[in-house]
Amino acid sequence: MDLEGFEGKNVLVTGGLGFIGSTLARTLADLGAYVIAVDSLIPEYGGSLFNLKGYEDRIRINIADVRDEFSMAYLVQRQDYLFNLAGQTSHIDSMQNPYVDLDINCRAQLFILEACRKYNPAIKIVYASTRQIYGKPDFLPVHEDHILHPTDVNGINKMAGEWYHILYNNVYGIRACALRLTNTYGPRMRIKDARQTFLGIWIRNLIQDKPIEVWGDGLQIRDFNYVDDVVDAMLLAALSDDASGKVYNLGSPERVNLKDLAAIMIRIYGEGRYRIMPFPKNRKAIDIGDYYADYENIRQALNWNPITGLEDGLAKTLHYYEAEIKHYL
Repeated sequence: MDLEGFEGKNVLVTGGLGFIGSTLARTLADLGAYVIAVDSLIPEYGGSLFNLKGYEDRIRINIADVRDEFSMAYLVQRQDYLFNLAGQTSHIDSMQNPYVDLDINCRAQLFILEACRKYNPAIKIVYASTRQIYGKPDFLPVHEDHILHPTDVNGINKMAGEWYHILYNNVYGIRACALRLTNTYGPRMRIKDARQTFLGIWIRNLIQDKPIEVWGDGLQIRDFNYVDDVVDAMLLAALSDDASGKVYNLGSPERVNLKDLAAIMIRIYGEGRYRIMPFPKNRKAIDIGDYYADYENIRQALNWNPITGLEDGLAKTLHYYEAEIKHYL
C-alpha cells in the first residue's frame, strides 16, 4: 500500500510526545502530513518534548489532556486522521489508582469519539489497543477470537476503550479500527521505570551497570515488535477502508523467553548481567504467563509483516540510549 496517501493531510496524534506517538508523528511529517501532536506531558505518562527534537518546525505541539472534552472537541475538527494513542499504560498504577485509569482509558475515549461524532464524522481513527485485554492466554498463539479476560484494571479499561471505537464505527459510521499491540520497544520509550514496558528498565539497568532483574523462572515467552513496524501497521490501517470496524493483533514470528532475552541484550551490549528473582507479590497477581500472537489477519488484510528482527531492533535501541540516556532519566 502506498503511504504517500498522507501527503497534505491533516493528522492528529494523541499521546504524540510519547514513545510510539512521537515516532508516528515524525514518520507522518516525513510523509508530508500536517501533524498536530497532542500530549498532556504529565510526568508519569512518558511524554517528552525531546522526542520530537528536530521536528519542532514541522509538527505542531498542543499541550492538552484528552480528559478535557472541550479541547478535544476543538482539536478533532478539520482532521483527516486521528491516531489515538493517549492512555495510561501502567498495570500497577491501574491497580493502585483505578479511577485515574478509568478516566483516561474509558471516559476520555468517549470524549474523543463524541467530539468526532459531533464535529468531524468523516475522520478515520486508529486506536492503540493492547494484548493485555486477553489476560492469561487459554491457548497459543493468541488470535483475535480468543476470549477477553484481563487480569488487571488497565486491561479492562483498555478493552472498553477499544470497543467504544468499534461501537462508534458500527453505529455512527465513524470509521475506526483497533490494533492490539504486543511488547513494543525502540528509541524514545520510557526507561526511567517500568510504567510503559519492562524492557525500558532493563535497558536503563544495563547501561547503568546494574543487573537486569528477571522475575519468576525467566521462562515466560513473549513476542516483540520494533516501534517502526508498529508505526507501519498503524499507517496501513489508517489508509485501508476495509480496516474500519476491525480489530487486529500485532505480533512477531520471533518468540523468546525472558531469560534468553536478557542474555541476548547483554551479548549485544557487550557487558552486563542478569539475575533471576521471585515475582513481587503485586506483579505476580497480574502476570499473564506466556504470550505470543497470531497476526495472520493483519498480514492478509493489510500485507503487514514486521521487518525488524529482534536482535537488530535491540541493537538500534541500545545505541540510541547510549547516546541519549540523559534525556530519559
